[in-house]
Amino acid sequence: MMIVHEAIDDFRRALDHTRSSGSSVGLVPTMGALHDGHMSLIERASRECDQVAVTIFVNPLQFGDVSDITSYPRTLAADLDRCAASGVAVVLAPSVEEMYPGWPELPSTTVSVGGLGDEWEGRSRPGHFDGVATVVAKLFSIAGRCRAYFGEKDFQQLALVRRMAADLGMPVEVVGCPTVRDRDGVALSSRNVRLTPEQRRAATVLPRALAAGTAAVASGHVRPDEVSAIMSAVVERQPLARLDYAVAVDAATLEVPSRISDIAGTRLLVAALIGTVRLIDNCAASVGPLVERELVGSDGGVGDGAVQAHGRMLATVGAGAATAGRAGAATAVRTGGESTDPNRWTWTQESG
Repeated sequence: MMIVHEAIDDFRRALDHTRSSGSSVGLVPTMGALHDGHMSLIERASRECDQVAVTIFVNPLQFGDVSDITSYPRTLAADLDRCAASGVAVVLAPSVEEMYPGWPELPSTTVSVGGLGDEWEGRSRPGHFDGVATVVAKLFSIAGRCRAYFGEKDFQQLALVRRMAADLGMPVEVVGCPTVRDRDGVALSSRNVRLTPEQRRAATVLPRALAAGTAAVASGHVRPDEVSAIMSAVVERQPLARLDYAVAVDAATLEVPSRISDIAGTRLLVAALIGTVRLIDNCAASVGPLVERELVGSDGGVGDGAVQAHGRMLATVGAGAATAGRAGAATAVRTGGESTDPNRWTWTQESG
């Protein structure tokens, strides 16, 4: 039977007891509003650890915009039902005051990870990564020795958490897990529920931009500014999207290299506002032989062909991307160099 704790000390004792009996702990930190992406983390933790612990806490320190945290979905009862059905052993669902005694006064001690958090999301959301690092450091301290599971959708966050855990010598192995996507390629996110139907269709522009960037790298584009321009052009053609950034970076440092040369070390990052909802996405990009097949989308998206390619074409945004628990590796580019049809795409899938 799953046990839900609101008190930090109770949760800590429960995990200490698990380890004292010789069992391993898998930790899945979340802000709630659980979707299939979160559940994939829980499933992975269940396969690799003896007991799974989930934390559900909407962390106010990582929200710079009051309206953003106010509108963030909160579905605790449904989240607990999903956790129980997935075999989670223990959940920590603390109040803000439990996590930060003295709230609304800010905690005197915070954590900042230099370098990795300065650009991209860090520049667009000042203070965001300090809030992330602070709450994750506290959760790691509470949980103790464990494996902690994070999605690759928030790739910059994942890199920052790994650096923090290593720099501070935390007894935590940080495990990155493939992004889970909807049938049309859009990365699952708790924020997606805030999109109108029209905006949700427009959100496909993010994976399409990544697909175009992936194809550019695969075809030999070695200048990051060229790849960035290709991705940016895709987003800018969508009238409901407002581009923040679309960049090709070194996967280890998150810096823009002078030249794309490492076939396995490039990461494409994109962020845009769809209406008032900020969405981010990313994928790996590499050079390699691809087997092509064509799908024709509609309404600016990937269309009915996406259904036929369900579970395979969605890895357009990185090898290992998953949809409904299935994984694959593919990418997409506009077909016909002279074509002006925005709905015509070639989806290319790696052989094997």
